[in-house]
Amino acid sequence: MIAGILKKLLPCVCALLALSARAEPDLGAPEAAAQVQSGKLTLIDIRTPPEWKETGVARGAKQVNMLHPQGAKGFVDQLLGEVKGDRNAPIALICRTGNRTTQVQRYLQSVGFTQVYNVKEGMAGSGAGPGWIKRGLPVEACTQQC
Repeated sequence: MIAGILKKLLPCVCALLALSARAEPDLGAPEAAAQVQSGKLTLIDIRTPPEWKETGVARGAKQVNMLHPQGAKGFVDQLLGEVKGDRNAPIALICRTGNRTTQVQRYLQSVGFTQVYNVKEGMAGSGAGPGWIKRGLPVEACTQQC
């Protein structure tokens, strides 16, 4: 009897755990662009230099390579430099399709960043939306670290 109850509860427990592990909040590319333009948040492009060179970078985005040469500490230190040391500053993360930003968002929340948004559709688009580039949002050529 107990085994039967546990078998019925297990899918519910797994679903609840999956929901609680989901990183949030998300932000659409147009909303992110508007908030960057108005100075309400800092957009962080976590892709690698070859990716920045290939597609350009969203206008106003700060380039912080998630594969930082000094590892996670170097990544966090550079990010803190971009937000003047304020872990409460609103930031939005963008990558190619939103997969890496989901992981980095969770990590940053775990180390004390309180307002981390995920641009889930990324630069190239995903199931969350067509992406920064296809939406025709402003892109600049990569001029640093490329």
